[in-house]
Amino acid sequence: MAHLIVHGGTPLTGRITPSANKNAVLPILCATLLSSEPIRLIGIPEITDVRKILDIFRMLGSDVKVDYATGVLELHHARTHFDPQLHHLPEEMRSSVMLVPPLLARFGVARIENDVQGCTLGVREIDPHVEVMERFGGRVERSRSHLLIEVDGALRANHHWLDYASVTTTENFVLCAALAHGTSTLMNSASEPHVQEFCQFMAMLGAQIEGIGTSRLTVHGVKRLGRPEGVEFRFAEDFHEAVTFMALGAITGGCITVKNSAPEQFPLIDRTFAKFGVQVVHEGGWSHTVVDGPLKVREPFTKNILQKIEAAPWPYLPVDLLPIFVALGVKAEGSVMYWNKVYEGAMGWTSELSKFGGHAFQSDPHRIITFGGKPLQAAEVESPYIIRVAIALLMLAASIPGRSVIRNATPVRRAHPRFAENIRALGAQIEWVDGD
Repeated sequence: MAHLIVHGGTPLTGRITPSANKNAVLPILCATLLSSEPIRLIGIPEITDVRKILDIFRMLGSDVKVDYATGVLELHHARTHFDPQLHHLPEEMRSSVMLVPPLLARFGVARIENDVQGCTLGVREIDPHVEVMERFGGRVERSRSHLLIEVDGALRANHHWLDYASVTTTENFVLCAALAHGTSTLMNSASEPHVQEFCQFMAMLGAQIEGIGTSRLTVHGVKRLGRPEGVEFRFAEDFHEAVTFMALGAITGGCITVKNSAPEQFPLIDRTFAKFGVQVVHEGGWSHTVVDGPLKVREPFTKNILQKIEAAPWPYLPVDLLPIFVALGVKAEGSVMYWNKVYEGAMGWTSELSKFGGHAFQSDPHRIITFGGKPLQAAEVESPYIIRVAIALLMLAASIPGRSVIRNATPVRRAHPRFAENIRALGAQIEWVDGD
């Protein structure tokens, strides 16, 4: 583990281009295995999970050429092979489950270790993924140490209705359906911006997908994906990172302008900022926040109720952004209730807020209330293994004069390359130190 040392109290100001969205990059990397033709990706971020997937590709015999300085990755899976006795997908990386459909489509077999996990957000079941693989003809055998998935011949198209609009399950369905025989339909599919970006990449490879951005996806299976001359795809900016930088500007009393090529995705995010007295301005492909005086929670029109922020699958406010607004709520004068409708283990860090002097009450595993505007002081806090919580704690530390320590901040590196260096260029005094 590594810790972040933050000397706060300095308004952060400047312009910055967000990196690619981890939640688009990882499924797209997995999707490249569906093609044996050359693929060139532009804007690849130097983050932990990308390195792990590229190591898997090398282990499987793929040609991998990456230059993180320019963000260019060249892949060619022509000589890729898979042996379930030798090749085990890593258990510590949630995105491993998205390598299963390409392996099934190309080699008829995949093996994944039992304990697939990511951030500590609560119970994240693998059952929906197993169900998808079985519906496409996969046989799933479970041992004490791993899952072995096999299929005889090609994957078979089917129609499926998810009981929950899961991002990863939606992506796994599309990965299975792309080369399956026939037409597949998925109801209650996830439609987040990163799911749309993933589907756009699949379409560039030659997948036939209808309904991108909606809750119903139709995929007509094709015989092969890719082009002999190769394909090139450029990643979009991560809207999570764009929001994070804008919030950092607002909470520190500065103004950070971020490159944002998709402002049409921001209306609800903009209205959420407005609940704290923060105005978002989109202009010329760039976005920034405007704050007139100290942060203050806007009172609801209806009397005697709390201001409320609800987070759930898109087009709700994304749950990954909820901690960012919790940080604003601790800083702003007034009270806000936050409701995470997805993860039951994502709100249990209120005790860390109290170390800064913040007042937050966890009413149940899904909801907390902040009572903001209290005097805050620098502190040493412990981050759970949740990317955006580590950043929310960093945001508070950056807004408070004095030296703070965010212990176990390593999750930041899973999503944001050069994060400390980027905000240092905006005026932050921050550094990584090795943990004990």
